[in-house]
Amino acid sequence: MSMRVVTAAAAVTALVVLAVALTDLSFQRAALLAPVLVIGVAAVAGLLVFWGRVGWESFRASSHKRLIAIGVTVTLVVLTILTLLGVELPRE
Repeated sequence: MSMRVVTAAAAVTALVVLAVALTDLSFQRAALLAPVLVIGVAAVAGLLVFWGRVGWESFRASSHKRLIAIGVTVTLVVLTILTLLGVELPRE
């Protein structure tokens, strides 16, 4: 068996175990859903990479880099503080 196959099998197994730990799925059902889990994780990772590159290129081309960096930092700090304080959005 090649190292690539062993690495892929280990990654899929870890994904199935993570899905079982985070949800109320049984191990058998999560193993049956492994192809769906792999495709879903790959789609999310692809979107994160795509939008990350778009954001980075936009940031590099901007003439207001300092203002953008300060705005992002302030937003993340405010969200972190509100999360730590336990503020929740109202639900309908």
